[in-house]
Amino acid sequence: MGLIFRLVELLLVLVPLAGAIYAAVRGVSALTRRRDEPGEEPPAVPGVSPKSQAAQWRTVTRVIGEHDRTDARWLEYELDAAKLLDFPVMTDMREPLTVAFHRAKLRAELLRPGKAEDLLDDPDAARQYLDAVEAYVTAFDAAESEAIRRRRNDFSRDEQQRMARAQSLLRVVADRGATPQERERAYDLARGELDGLIVLPDRTRGTLERGIAGELDD
Repeated sequence: MGLIFRLVELLLVLVPLAGAIYAAVRGVSALTRRRDEPGEEPPAVPGVSPKSQAAQWRTVTRVIGEHDRTDARWLEYELDAAKLLDFPVMTDMREPLTVAFHRAKLRAELLRPGKAEDLLDDPDAARQYLDAVEAYVTAFDAAESEAIRRRRNDFSRDEQQRMARAQSLLRVVADRGATPQERERAYDLARGELDGLIVLPDRTRGTLERGIAGELDD
């Protein structure tokens, strides 16, 4: 009987211990599964080693990020007409550097994948896109550097004064405290000042006109 009691006592100790060990093992397994969940690693591509695939994924996502950052830099000009008038070379399509920038931008947009993983199993498309983004960034840097260097210096004194007046008027257009009538009047006057000097991009004009019409959020 004494032996039986000792065996019962031993089981009472081992059963909870086994449960704790089992729980710990399940916890480790759960952590491992979370670490390996999709999103942390690139999508699997048949015939491509995981190491090579990971390197390709980092390259593609890095280049897409660079594309986005360069688009954002250009957007700062498109959405700020007053800033655009400080650096008119950025929209002067008579300038070779400006033309090269806009062409490179268009090519990068055309080659951009719908999803980053679309390029993992298409090396030719990936190479074309990476080269296009590199050309886009380089062309934008060159055009912007030239625009900053020259500012309005290519214009006569009278033309610079007209651009300065247009710049002030466009600030009224962007002023949400002005009435719609004041903003529309300022926009018309600004266009008159800029006539024959500089052409605002379609997106810039569209943003100004939607703002006048009250279609933009405060």
